[in-house]
Amino acid sequence: MPDVSQPVQNDQTVWDRVAESREFKDLMATKKIFIVPAFLFFVVYYFLLPVLVGYAPHFMDTKVWGNVNLAYLFALSQFFMAWILAGLYVRAGDDFDRISKDIVDKAAGSQDLKGGN
Repeated sequence: MPDVSQPVQNDQTVWDRVAESREFKDLMATKKIFIVPAFLFFVVYYFLLPVLVGYAPHFMDTKVWGNVNLAYLFALSQFFMAWILAGLYVRAGDDFDRISKDIVDKAAGSQDLKGGN
């Protein structure tokens, strides 16, 4: 694997070196480990409401408090779930940003050695 701190070789751009580097590939794999499960969870959670209302209407019509039933609570919970997932992504994004900055700093340092590209 090419190292982003190595001087530019041939006609390879800085971006090409960064994209081929182990650090960048590790960053993309780390992001994928978080994003794919979070996306799948949210899609399943989001579509569970209409599925349950369609296939288990009596269950979703169960009164919890006054006229508030499970369907209303589940719909309301989707707002909270979206905010929770967003918060988790912001927290994970701090790590992604730190790793990205390290990669960019390495690439910028090697670009200065060569004189640009």
